Amino acid sequence: FHFDGFSGEVHEMNTINHYIGMDPMWIGGVLEREIGIYALLGLTLIMVYFIAYNHKIFSLLMFIPVSMPLLFIADYSYWLYWFGHNLHDWGAFKIKPFMPTVFGDGKVAQFTTHSYPTIGFYLLVAISLFSLLAILAKSKALKESTQS
Repeated sequence: FHFDGFSGEVHEMNTINHYIGMDPMWIGGVLEREIGIYALLGLTLIMVYFIAYNHKIFSLLMFIPVSMPLLFIADYSYWLYWFGHNLHDWGAFKIKPFMPTVFGDGKVAQFTTHSYPTIGFYLLVAISLFSLLAILAKSKALKESTQS
């Protein structure tokens, strides 16, 4: 999954999912894919304004990029739950509702699932950590400049 779409064997996954009555992957996350690139641009603007100006609102807005990994995991978990609990009757095989593993190896019926983050998620974590460090460093610098 990417901010703006999918990659890999999407057709194969949709075919397998069809047999248990699961919607194709393009059904989920429509809003997220539509606004993903714009959200990243907005976060970039927040960071630029945070660097350029000393307004408290920009420091508060910087907590959005800090929270992005958690927001991504929450959204990803929601969609995994939704797909696993909204199975249709047209599936050839009937299975009970399930929640796929968010990170790690899991099992759904006779299939083994693998869900691991890749470079995009690790970059999101790095951006989060650097944003938090920037907030702390700027706060400390502003306190020191007002005390001088």
